[in-house]
Amino acid sequence: MTYVSLTPLDLALAAILLVVTAGLSLAFRLGLERTIAVSAVRMCVQLAAVALVLKLVFESGSSLATAAFALMMLAATAYEVGSRQERRFQGAASYLIGGAAPFVAGLIASVFAVSAIIGSEPWWSPRFLLPILGMVIGNALAGVTLVLDTITIAASRDRAAIEARLALGASRTDAMQDVLRRGLKAGMTPILSAMAVAGLVSVPGMMTGQILAGADPVDAMTYQVMILFLIAGATGIAVVLAGLAAVMLLTDDRHRLRLDRLTTVSKTE
Repeated sequence: MTYVSLTPLDLALAAILLVVTAGLSLAFRLGLERTIAVSAVRMCVQLAAVALVLKLVFESGSSLATAAFALMMLAATAYEVGSRQERRFQGAASYLIGGAAPFVAGLIASVFAVSAIIGSEPWWSPRFLLPILGMVIGNALAGVTLVLDTITIAASRDRAAIEARLALGASRTDAMQDVLRRGLKAGMTPILSAMAVAGLVSVPGMMTGQILAGADPVDAMTYQVMILFLIAGATGIAVVLAGLAAVMLLTDDRHRLRLDRLTTVSKTE
């Protein structure tokens, strides 16, 4: 199999479909033309910057450079999850939970994969650790966003029922059990759905990329299965960590519901 390198002209041809989408937005008066253009430019700039930085990190092979790039992922994850919340915790709590939960879970899964499955030496080899960490965190991020949204919205909606349980002597974990369970299920739904349709409705991204790069389809399949297992495991850990943290923040040591710790964010923000 031969690897086909894409030229700027090839990318410009692919962008024609994006121009068509902008045209449809204009025809139906959706007002998305500027958003489409900005998103496309931003994507290209971000991916080009990441590619250049990764090239430097790979060439250096430095553990410090690997750690610095991983910390950059942590900061971006924290901002992305925190900024997506419709109801945020006061202060930096939403950002701390949003960054820590997927990053810790992703790091556990990635280090396990690189050291125990792939067998890379050293285990922090940036060529293996960073791409896997990025894929795992990126997917766990969606689950954490959903679990936080579900729990904060459900706690606000079910306030009377939760406070009634607390008044009857239930502990804060017991009173919030249904809300927590609902949030955990919501957080796990995207990855479980992705696993269910992989290979039937869609060919996952990593498998597609490896095949286009000339890898044997069977080898590409085995790597994709490994990645999906890692993502599912990391997402499970991340949503549990984020869900428990949210429950603790929404209640206090005196077993009271503390919705005053939430702030509602306008969708235009």
